[in-house]
Amino acid sequence: MVSGLVPWASAAVVDKIVAVVNDEIITLSDLEQMMKSVREQPGLSRQMQDSKAFQREMLEVLVDRKLAKEEAKRRGLTIPDKEVDQALANFRQRNQLTDDASFAQALAKSGVSLAEFKQQMKEQLLMDRLVQMVVGSKATVSDADIRRFYESQYPKKAGELAHLRILNLPYPPGASPPQKEELKVKAEIILKEHRQGVSLDALKQKHSLTLTDLGFISLADLDPAIVQYLGRLKPGEVAPLQTPQGFQIIQLVARKTGRPRPLEEVAPEIRQILTRQEMERRFSEWVKGLRGKAHIKIML
Repeated sequence: MVSGLVPWASAAVVDKIVAVVNDEIITLSDLEQMMKSVREQPGLSRQMQDSKAFQREMLEVLVDRKLAKEEAKRRGLTIPDKEVDQALANFRQRNQLTDDASFAQALAKSGVSLAEFKQQMKEQLLMDRLVQMVVGSKATVSDADIRRFYESQYPKKAGELAHLRILNLPYPPGASPPQKEELKVKAEIILKEHRQGVSLDALKQKHSLTLTDLGFISLADLDPAIVQYLGRLKPGEVAPLQTPQGFQIIQLVARKTGRPRPLEEVAPEIRQILTRQEMERRFSEWVKGLRGKAHIKIML
């Protein structure tokens, strides 16, 4: 349907206002997009994804983002286009989307245009800059904090490690049962092609998919059911896995036994993790102060 011919009544339903923050509005489509992006992240139960509490929590996040964005504008913060372009290039490099075809396919599956994706990146960079300006100098981490984190978190990094590569076949946005069944058939065909000798890299190109190399990761960090599933594989073998987001073809490249990294080696990365957490905590408290001065009306 041509967007210019959408009836006003239909547009009103799609863009129903669910909240007003000062002079800014949050629409139902904004909220649905936010919920969709979070649903695609692992670890959230289906029951939680469909709950009213989850919907309200996501709306509160959007309210906070509106307030923060207004404050960034008031302070005159801006992000140059060249900085967005560099962030985009880094993103593509990290996610092995260096060729334009793979990147375009990934955008299409996410349901966003390149312009929308760059705008999202620009807003995130803006928020990062605001966080740094508001609370960056106040977030301090002691050596004792680093040692406590190391002793409680890092011992589990020892043990068996697995090098995994994952060929992703995500459901299209709002996939219907027939579409999900169609994707399942496609996954079975791809799996058969691989077992007949076609490499994952070749299948990635042939079917315009994304192939993620996770490197070596600790089995202790994975879901026990997945660990048991991987236990049946020999190095080089692949197996299909269905997730709430679609299908994955997982290749076990290799196994090895890891050793705990010494505190002296990991202290800088722990400091970075804890500093980020402290900044997020302080920024959240700061945004609460903005709420107290703002006019906020929830209409969900």
